[in-house]
Amino acid sequence: MTRALVTGAGIRLGRAMALYLAQRGFDVAVHYASSEQPALDTVSEVQEMGRQSVALKADLLDEAQVTALLPRAAEALGGPITCLVNNASIFEYDNIQTATRQSWDRHLDSNLRAPFVLTQAMAEQGLEPRIDENGEPQATGLIVNMVDMRVRKLTPEFMSYTIAKMGLWALTRTAAQALTPAIRVNAIGPGPTVQGHRQSEDHFKAQRQNTILERGSNPSDITAALGYFLDAHAVTGQLLCVDGGQHLGWQTPDVLGVE
Repeated sequence: MTRALVTGAGIRLGRAMALYLAQRGFDVAVHYASSEQPALDTVSEVQEMGRQSVALKADLLDEAQVTALLPRAAEALGGPITCLVNNASIFEYDNIQTATRQSWDRHLDSNLRAPFVLTQAMAEQGLEPRIDENGEPQATGLIVNMVDMRVRKLTPEFMSYTIAKMGLWALTRTAAQALTPAIRVNAIGPGPTVQGHRQSEDHFKAQRQNTILERGSNPSDITAALGYFLDAHAVTGQLLCVDGGQHLGWQTPDVLGVE
């Protein structure tokens, strides 16, 4: 595995994963939608590590741009993409009462349709498994989908977003079945890792402290999960919730009342 495409790689967790992959020896295509300068900064950091890198702009709500993205990355880096990280995401509030066709389409197109199309493009490269030292096939491709711990702990909040991420989790498992043995497909479910745009600092700290581990995750925890998937050649169709145990929260009023 030597060439990677990370969507939404100019900022936040996407940037952390792009830089981690460069440290692991990958050339990296840095996708961005509007964060051009941060994407260029990420490219510069990757290049300083001695790896090839390119910034590629694409609107993940535009089917034609999504379809062209992975082939553009492969052409720019000089060969097939062997690691795809579907990280870019729209995360906007709606619920069953307020959801509109627009909010539905924005979340489903960016968080599910775009990863699906990129997965198809990854498969169309024709990657073949290699034979390892035991004479067994070993996947040469890896797809990592950034899901959300919400798929393990459903709530009626952020409904269109959550439904899209549930679909992405289903795509992770079914693509793992469809693309074996050449490509493995796994998912990471972050919890409170990077402060949200709508969050105050106090709210973010409280959210982390109220997980069962009394802490959230850090970007280094997310990249550690990515590293595990890079190295764990027998693992596919799996989800790692890197969330301080947030999805296991159980001390709800109904339970506490009974206890």
